[in-house]
Amino acid sequence: MLELKKVCWNLPSGDSILNNIDLKIPSGKMTVVTGPNGGGKTSLAKIIAGLETPSDGSIFLDGEDITKWDITTRAKGGIGYAFQQPVRFKGLRVRDLLNLAAERTLEEREICNVLGQVGLCANDYVDRDVDASLSGGESKRIEIATVLVRKNAKLLVFDEPEAGIDLWSFTSLIEAFERIKNENDKSLLIISHQERILEIADYIVVIANGSVRTYGNREDVLPKLLTEDKARKCPLGKDRQGGNA
Repeated sequence: MLELKKVCWNLPSGDSILNNIDLKIPSGKMTVVTGPNGGGKTSLAKIIAGLETPSDGSIFLDGEDITKWDITTRAKGGIGYAFQQPVRFKGLRVRDLLNLAAERTLEEREICNVLGQVGLCANDYVDRDVDASLSGGESKRIEIATVLVRKNAKLLVFDEPEAGIDLWSFTSLIEAFERIKNENDKSLLIISHQERILEIADYIVVIANGSVRTYGNREDVLPKLLTEDKARKCPLGKDRQGGNA
């Protein structure tokens, strides 16, 4: 379990981004963090991954204080992080990237299995370069595979995995997350405002103005999110026509 206690994060200018975040991410469950744009969702993901250090407060992973751990130490400790925009590497094959993530040379059956978990055929992708020839959806799924292939991963963090991908790829991503949720003993933390991702969550956290506004089971939280402010805006930061608030 990951636990945040009174976590705050301020910009060098002194502006407050996260304010006294108290949050528990349970083991073996899928937790989705949502809320208005600019509310602090991505900042929270970066704090958890170790890309940023809290200005105050503490972070615990399975009871161990990891507040001062950097991203490399946290990765080795079991926290996997997938960027909103996957990094591309010219001249590096998918096979090579998976081996690097696993820190060993994977057998063909292992590569086939992990790519299959994200809806990709190994024969078509294993020797592809991880470069601009891949679509946004393909890059996203390959990055998910690199996180899954790490045997020590306890918590998988994904920052807006739906960003910049087409509808078909988004559908495949939903299927991949459902598969991970049902077949892997790992915790998922996904930053998203997409209703289809919220619908498969076990828990939903609403972050607004740098604070936790709501936290609870999907069955309790999602109906409220979808019904409040019907007259003008939905609570996820978009207007009724789908534009940003």
